Amino acid sequence: MRLELDEARRLTGPNLLWEHPGAIVDVFIAGIDKNAVVTLWQRWATTLLTEFGWQQKTTYRLHKEGANLALSAPMDALYCACDLAELAWHCAVAELQSAVTPDWRQRLNELQLELAEERNPELIALLQAAHQHNVSCIVDDDEVSLGMGKSSQTWPARALPALSSIQWQQYQDIPRAFITGTNGKSTSVRLASHIAKAAGFVAGVTSTDFIRVGEDIIDTGDYSGPGGARMLLRDPRTELGFLEVARGGILRRGIPIDAVNAALITNVASDHLGQYGINTVTELAQTKFVVAKGLDENGTLVLNADNKLVVEQGLQLDKKICWFSTQESNPLIQGQLRSGKAAVFIRDKHIIYALGSDEECIAALDQVPMTLNGAAQHNVQNALGVVGLCKAMNLSTQAIYEGLLSFGSNAQDNPGRGNFYDTKGIKVLVDFAHNEHSMQAVVKTVNQLPAKRKIVMFSHAGDRSDQEICDLTDAVIALDASLYVVTELQRYLRGRELGEVPQVVAEHLRQKSVPAQKIQFATDPLAGAKIAMNYAQTGDVVLLFVLSEREQVHQYLSQ
Repeated sequence: MRLELDEARRLTGPNLLWEHPGAIVDVFIAGIDKNAVVTLWQRWATTLLTEFGWQQKTTYRLHKEGANLALSAPMDALYCACDLAELAWHCAVAELQSAVTPDWRQRLNELQLELAEERNPELIALLQAAHQHNVSCIVDDDEVSLGMGKSSQTWPARALPALSSIQWQQYQDIPRAFITGTNGKSTSVRLASHIAKAAGFVAGVTSTDFIRVGEDIIDTGDYSGPGGARMLLRDPRTELGFLEVARGGILRRGIPIDAVNAALITNVASDHLGQYGINTVTELAQTKFVVAKGLDENGTLVLNADNKLVVEQGLQLDKKICWFSTQESNPLIQGQLRSGKAAVFIRDKHIIYALGSDEECIAALDQVPMTLNGAAQHNVQNALGVVGLCKAMNLSTQAIYEGLLSFGSNAQDNPGRGNFYDTKGIKVLVDFAHNEHSMQAVVKTVNQLPAKRKIVMFSHAGDRSDQEICDLTDAVIALDASLYVVTELQRYLRGRELGEVPQVVAEHLRQKSVPAQKIQFATDPLAGAKIAMNYAQTGDVVLLFVLSEREQVHQYLSQ
């Protein structure tokens, strides 16, 4: 029998389990009925809540390896809620194992003291008043703010203004949107912000690479969670916000804010399974669709009608949806047209936006650099999704057109995603693709380009199984390259030994009948890029999957 606590953490926004803030406990359960364990945990949680004087709710989610157990709580008592949820777990486990029950009464006395220190009645009063005045209130451990953009005002969480002094009418929201999906998120937020710039707005972007307002990068790193959203929406320069929302942030904390004007889900495919109890692609799709809980009452959900997992989830929702597809004949597109609803699709190699019978031709594919004249189908879909998103945010058709035409496949506009270089007659494509879905899309693009020979450099992170590494390598083998350069990723060993992942890759390449003379090894992506380029000749196409040292590779190719 396995009854193991993995993690207890705070939920600060709407999340996979429900819409409430509170605490979540991740547990592993094996060798015993999961429902019986969860029922006992809930019974203990109810007992402890009653003794503690709290009127809170509990919920749970079962998965293959165990369960996620959640307890609602006020925003000024989330740490205490984590401790209480964890205490209920330990009491339930003790009962199941016929062990000594923890001294929970003593622990509750200690938690009362901790709660007294954590509570912030002024914060709760401010949250309630902001809700009554329909003003956004953004909260973190240290600061609280009202409004967004130029109207935003921030105070220390322990030095809040008197409610009587607040001029509620001065606080306004800015247009804002969520963008999520397995692939295409960063490209989409960058393209959307580029279109907003063409419309004359200062757009803010949060992403897995950086947080940016206008042309100014505030900081680099992964800002696809609540922290990046708060920083961006509080910046007085931000006039529109495009918030990349990644799976990890949704599962760890919930969505960053609970009211957006629109949300885009680019696609769903297998990636990062096995974390936080998400073990199947269907569960991953459900996680991505948490962003729909953040739509305001008039908000639009922009969905990929060509992605089966997105379609399955989208059809279950009662939301205003804009479907997009590369095929005008897609049944969902046709349904939108018949019912007078929004759709984006391709007709005769042109991007069309339709609202029922009213149609607009946005741009021809050969005018949109990121699509490579339509060869980069994944970027065609990214463009369609962003058109739907920008229309939902009331950006003009002219701005969308100008933004699509001026957004380049280069390291300036879209660093690390589909960047093209042409040096000495050798075409080079650099991409960050790192899962099977995205790597297949990039390889498909390269296979449509004229080439004397094809050369590829690639690598994999160490936290994937041998089978996953082989599956990813199969995506690369579809290139039928003249040279495969396998690189080490020292930053992403994640428990593996040096040389272990390249060895798995090399063995799989040999099993797939790739001759040994077509396989070379490199110590890092920059070294691998040099090997590939030294081998290349005029007329060749070189594909570089660059997961680290992107800037160094860019500098090398630019020279």
